[in-house]
Amino acid sequence: MSTILVTGGTGNLGAPVVTTLRDRGHEVRALSRSSAAFPVDLRDGRGLDAAMAGAQVVVHCASSPRGGDDVAAGHLIEAARRAGTVTNLVYISIVGVDVVPLGYYRTKLRVERMLEGSGLGVTILRTTQFHTLVAQVAGAAARLPLPVVPLPRGVRVQPIAVEEVADRLAELAVPEAAGRVADMGGPEVRTLEEWGRVYLAAAGSRRRVVGVPFAGRAYAGFRRGGILAPDRAVGRITFGEFLTRRG
Repeated sequence: MSTILVTGGTGNLGAPVVTTLRDRGHEVRALSRSSAAFPVDLRDGRGLDAAMAGAQVVVHCASSPRGGDDVAAGHLIEAARRAGTVTNLVYISIVGVDVVPLGYYRTKLRVERMLEGSGLGVTILRTTQFHTLVAQVAGAAARLPLPVVPLPRGVRVQPIAVEEVADRLAELAVPEAAGRVADMGGPEVRTLEEWGRVYLAAAGSRRRVVGVPFAGRAYAGFRRGGILAPDRAVGRITFGEFLTRRG
């Protein structure tokens, strides 16, 4: 079994990736700033060389919507080059990063291109939004002190379960890089307004969802379906099932 590094190893996606890989018998180093065994700060690269020593596969799950993913990727690429043992750097990206002009998406696309031009063996997986993100959006709107629940109008979303993405990343965490692999999408496509109603029904709320229009190119890209992968609806766990399991 190869030694595998997982960045963001305590996060929403990284933690189940670590668990899945360990269950399959791999030696896994879960990297995070708070890790006792492998404390790593991707913002400046501290701790990376020690964590990378002897590793053959890196699964890069660490990400921040607040920015800096490209800087972190640069540190990771340089550390992998110095180690000289990494044959596959697996990166999780998002469907639509090349068509929706959102700042976070543009950074994710920049990281994809950095990896592809790094000279390292690279595997890139794009997925649709996680169930957890849709629940966060609906939950935040439901907490507003309003008589209705406002959500972006006409934005279709195809949410997928984090654990299914974690399983796929574990499959890809092998010594042989695969390049850009097929996208992963959730089993159902609905508008955020419809997902909001599912969320509220599961919470026992009868509040009304109201679609609110937004301006801007990113919103237009969302409305055009830029974040969808209907021909890659490989996920099995529905949003309703996710809500039931979460309780």
